[in-house]
Amino acid sequence: MSTPSPARTAATGATLVIGATGTTGGRTAARLTAAGHLVRAASRKGTPLAGTDPVRFDWYDPATHAPALRGVDRVYVVPPVGDPEPARVVLPFLRRARALGVRRAVLLSASAIPAGGPAVGRVHAALPEVFDEWAVLRPSWFMQNFTGEHAHAHSARTEGALWTATGDGRVGFVDAEDIAAVAVHALTDPTPLNTDLVLTGPEALGYDDIARILSEVTGRPVTHRRLTHDALRDRLAVLLPPEFAAMLADMDRAIAEGAEARVTDTVHRLTGRPPHDFRTVVQREATARPLPSPALD
Repeated sequence: MSTPSPARTAATGATLVIGATGTTGGRTAARLTAAGHLVRAASRKGTPLAGTDPVRFDWYDPATHAPALRGVDRVYVVPPVGDPEPARVVLPFLRRARALGVRRAVLLSASAIPAGGPAVGRVHAALPEVFDEWAVLRPSWFMQNFTGEHAHAHSARTEGALWTATGDGRVGFVDAEDIAAVAVHALTDPTPLNTDLVLTGPEALGYDDIARILSEVTGRPVTHRRLTHDALRDRLAVLLPPEFAAMLADMDRAIAEGAEARVTDTVHRLTGRPPHDFRTVVQREATARPLPSPALD
């Protein structure tokens, strides 16, 4: 496919941000509106967000898709969480978006999933066939997994423990604010990126390191509890579909084998500043929203 000229890629409509109340979607929507861009903030309830045009959007309700796309020329795509085969709903939506005039799509994937891989990897592989202007963000594991509503944050708060099958493996954890900064660049830069981008923080940390930093910053002890692959899979399967639980356990095993022990310069290269380190993020978010003390029983 030919590369569009910068003049043709100038934004003329709104940006649809799917998952606008989520970890990266909310931050992306906020950055776009702060920069003066029109934003349609899509969520299942159509939750109002400051400076945006809220719209109800449900991946599994196609009747919500066309109204959400009205007046939109680019879209930030956060696939449905927990669906082991998101391509079944995401690809028909993307093709419909292209037919309705959307020119650019930026897809949130993960560093552990290559193009053509499982889950969102199928969407990644098909994206260049649908859009001339595209990017795939492949962030490492989120730092907010330990400060937000993720299972790790919950167990750190309530049990003083992080349960993983990662062993001594290390991860280039990344701040969701840095992901959002790159997303805005990918959505609005006159020249489309037309590539996938692995996003990490400035250093690779093990879960022992994460537990130590959480303990030091919050003043409450947090310990890394090491599980086998099968024990983690069974623990996750209590809350998640079995296929998704197995996939997450497989990702922990890959971490243990060194698959995520890397850092990239992508955030610095595209935003002009270095990525945030984990201690800074924990301090920032603990100040913004004090973390509750763990249960004593």
